[in-house]
Amino acid sequence: MLEVKNLHKSFGDLVAVDDVSFTIEPGQIMGLIGQNGSGKTTIFRMILDFLTPEGNGQVLWKGQSMNKQVYNVVGYLPEERGLYDKMTIEDQIIYFALLRGMKRSEIIDRIDDWMQRFQVKGSRKDKVKTLSKGNQQKVQLIATLIHEPELIILDEPFSGLDPVNADLLKDGIRYLSQKGSSIIFSSHNMSNVEEICDKLLMIHNGEQRLYGTLKEVRESYGRIKLYIEGGTWTQDQLANLDGVTEVKPLSQGGYLLHLANPEVGANLYETLTQGRYLPVFNQQPPTLEEIFKMEAGGHHG
Repeated sequence: MLEVKNLHKSFGDLVAVDDVSFTIEPGQIMGLIGQNGSGKTTIFRMILDFLTPEGNGQVLWKGQSMNKQVYNVVGYLPEERGLYDKMTIEDQIIYFALLRGMKRSEIIDRIDDWMQRFQVKGSRKDKVKTLSKGNQQKVQLIATLIHEPELIILDEPFSGLDPVNADLLKDGIRYLSQKGSSIIFSSHNMSNVEEICDKLLMIHNGEQRLYGTLKEVRESYGRIKLYIEGGTWTQDQLANLDGVTEVKPLSQGGYLLHLANPEVGANLYETLTQGRYLPVFNQQPPTLEEIFKMEAGGHHG
């Protein structure tokens, strides 16, 4: 288990990280979200002991401080990509895996499986410089994950990947999660976080703004969105109902109503149905993307 406690870090007058704490259990996937410059990469660097936390900040792996012995069970993909382009795919992967304590024979046995898992176009003997940018990124991901690390830290791993290749990466992350890896990744794509994360952490201007499971975070905002289909109500009529703050027509039919508070929904149900069948009446909390915009913009609710 990874335990991060009370992380602080300043650079001169800039407070980059201010009292951030979280835990990741074995097999859990956590998404780290926040705007550019919010402190995500600084958090990663403190976890990896590249930067030293200030004050009483601590990073513990299985109850012990991070040390050189732990590094062999860590897989880290930095935001700044870097490969030796004159090396072959095989030599590149072997080089990084040997640094993580794997045996050469074990690495060679796994390369084809991981190349197939990520659908790398090319053979293991091709030089990295002959690959497309996307396939180079896949090779770096393989070099990060091939030793099946117990702790995986991925800084913007989906950056530059098309939807098909992003799905391959998600499958790879799930595979290692099922094998017990503790995984944390940063992303600007909220759908990636919603799709595969057990929990999330949002950082804004270095401060911990949101933390918990996706359901906990969304439900904390209340079910203030109401989807309806059917009936004879017009947009203007819906907008004039008590407790409705905004009405938007949906391209697939029906309307999305924004409510002043979740309790409005119960009264609206009686008003909108009037004893008649209404095919869709679905009250939901805001999406993660909407919550992100609220928090990044400084508005809650």
